[in-house]
Amino acid sequence: MSKHGRILVAMSGGIDSSLAAVLLHEQGYEVIGMTMKTWDYASSGGSKKETGCCSLDSINDARNIAVNLGFPHYILDIREEFGDYVIDHFTGEYLEGRTPNPCVLCNTHIKWDALLRRADKLDCEFIATGHYANIREENSRFVISKGIDTWKDQSYVLWGVSQDSLSRTKLPLGHLKKSEIRQMATDKEFYDLVNKKESYEICFVPDNDYRGFLKRRVEGLEESVKGGNFVFEDGTVVGKHEGYPFYTIGQRKGLGIALGSPVFVTEIRKETNEVVLGKEKELDKDGMMVGKLVMQKYADLQGKPLETVTKVRYKHDGSPAQIIQEGDKMKVLFHEPVSAIAPGQAAVFYEGDDVVGGGWILKSFRNDDFTMN
Repeated sequence: MSKHGRILVAMSGGIDSSLAAVLLHEQGYEVIGMTMKTWDYASSGGSKKETGCCSLDSINDARNIAVNLGFPHYILDIREEFGDYVIDHFTGEYLEGRTPNPCVLCNTHIKWDALLRRADKLDCEFIATGHYANIREENSRFVISKGIDTWKDQSYVLWGVSQDSLSRTKLPLGHLKKSEIRQMATDKEFYDLVNKKESYEICFVPDNDYRGFLKRRVEGLEESVKGGNFVFEDGTVVGKHEGYPFYTIGQRKGLGIALGSPVFVTEIRKETNEVVLGKEKELDKDGMMVGKLVMQKYADLQGKPLETVTKVRYKHDGSPAQIIQEGDKMKVLFHEPVSAIAPGQAAVFYEGDDVVGGGWILKSFRNDDFTMN
């Protein structure tokens, strides 16, 4: 009989999830390892060797840890549901002129649900991952907060995990720094993990060429969208582009156009196949509307404006803002303009280190062009 009960640990084969399983094993949990197969890279038509969490090497690395410590390890094939939901959403967002974040979507809608379903079948009370974040219970709610390693903190990608899921989740790395994890792996002579290169690419686009992926994924896309106009905000046509799905807000390089001074993509207009260019200052926005909210620290903020630090992308430091809940949407009013807010990305609201909640960016605005209606 284990000290703390049975726990299902998501193991990608990397150092973080592997050490999460090791730590829980040492703490007295009855650990079961689970590696999720989400994608076959060969089916994407990419040119590089398969790498990352879905590769055979990664699966074997996870299994070796389990064998060394004497706990079971399983492979869970979720390629069908991953492809239907995450990849279709990824493709669809670009076709709508938005910039998706598939990793957040995968965490919140695929991996947690898949893990919990299998945990129930294996009589596991808890699940665990190697994310650098913390969870605590406060006022009958489960609250995600930042990990102590500010550089590795991954609370941003967890805003969409439900309260029921959080109640059964353990994050053993939240109180540790990456340097400590690497030292632990070294001390335990897990040298393959220590020397393993970490991947920061989207798992189904390992060559980091999302444009090529879209072209392979959507038959006839390139022909159907090419030849649209680059325009300034006032509608002045300044050139031709390759198709609106192949550009992102804030992009400067790779535009294929020279206008005598640096210009950036400031807006994407799907309906007219126009890509709006402007000076860097034109990327600045005063606020945004956020939809499909998931609230964490507070169940509801209707009629209760709250001062937060709001992040508009993963590596954004966050900007002070007042958030005002309006039904199923959140209005975010920044105290200072924020650059390159991209519809389709996740917005996460923080009170101190705590995640208040998050959602998907619907649109951004300047004070002089936003109406309250």
